[in-house]
Amino acid sequence: MLLTLLFSTISPVFADETTEDLVTLARQAGYEVDEINKPKASITMDADTGEVLWAENADAQRDPASMSKMMTLYLLFEELQKGDLTLDSTIVATETDQAISQIYEISNNNIVAGIAYPIKDLITMTVVPSSNVATIMIANYLSQNNASDFIDKMNAKAKELGMTNTQFNNASGAVASAFNGYYSPERYDNTATNLTTAKDFATLAYHFLKNFPEIVNYTNQTNVTVMAGTPYEDHFISYNHSLPGGAYPFEGVDGLKTGSSPSAGFNAMTTAKQGDKRLIVVVMGVGDWSDQNGEFYRHPFINTLFQQGFIEAQKREELAQQTTQETSDNNQMVQANTFSEQSSFDHLLPVLFIVGTAIISLLGILIYLLIKEKHEKRIK
Repeated sequence: MLLTLLFSTISPVFADETTEDLVTLARQAGYEVDEINKPKASITMDADTGEVLWAENADAQRDPASMSKMMTLYLLFEELQKGDLTLDSTIVATETDQAISQIYEISNNNIVAGIAYPIKDLITMTVVPSSNVATIMIANYLSQNNASDFIDKMNAKAKELGMTNTQFNNASGAVASAFNGYYSPERYDNTATNLTTAKDFATLAYHFLKNFPEIVNYTNQTNVTVMAGTPYEDHFISYNHSLPGGAYPFEGVDGLKTGSSPSAGFNAMTTAKQGDKRLIVVVMGVGDWSDQNGEFYRHPFINTLFQQGFIEAQKREELAQQTTQETSDNNQMVQANTFSEQSSFDHLLPVLFIVGTAIISLLGILIYLLIKEKHEKRIK
């Protein structure tokens, strides 16, 4: 009954339409959660069909923070698909890149000027430690160092993908003013955050997984190594604590990206696959930036939405199969009735033939007798 109420329509289900909230569901799933940490917005989407299985405040605009990096990577993967560059192509770090990497107020990793960093390692740096410098290196490379042009492309792509409530003002999710002058898109407000919705970022995840499913090869590990075997080798631990080996492991989780900031709280766009079914869960605004344990608080809610989502997806699949079977059975009944009627007619054919033959014979005899009678009268 509970699932029927919560997942009764393929359209988004908003908070005022549900009888149970996410805190209650998480507690029923066995998690200890506080009301104050409840996501301000959440959504569960079928990654195969785009069908919305759960939504609460999913169209409310919020700061995506570092989840923004996924749009930069989406544009990168499009370029990789064209074949103009490969995962082994390199970007040589500049003095500016090195300076950005030393800004510890934003998430970063160490970058050394003059060193060539392979694209594949920069992708890992972007999605796991959420490196702002790695993201900006990619964005600058793709736009010939025109920051505003790259953000134009981000916004154009968002519109193309159907992300109707999204506005990007920077490439990485950190406000441009936080880069101490090393990153300043001229045509955009350097103090403005990016804005989006849970639904829009679920939509981005849907297209990413559909068009570039290999992204999970970069997001499915708790521990990663970059620049392996070089003097610049580094190791990172994922902030996605729902991954296998994480603090809140959930079966099938293999991506995608977390994000947090003072204005955003704690966000995550995640995906999990069980059997042949893949789901997307996005939560935004978990907890408060002042409590850094918020990076853990989001995962009981994420796992609860996955748990409920897989149950609901299975129910819908069984219902669809049942409907298909009933349709097939009805078609077979119609065919059987038609065959039965045809068979009955076929059985009558020999009888009709005999009767018809007899009638024709009798008519022949009658005609013969009439002719004979007339002939005899003429003779007389």
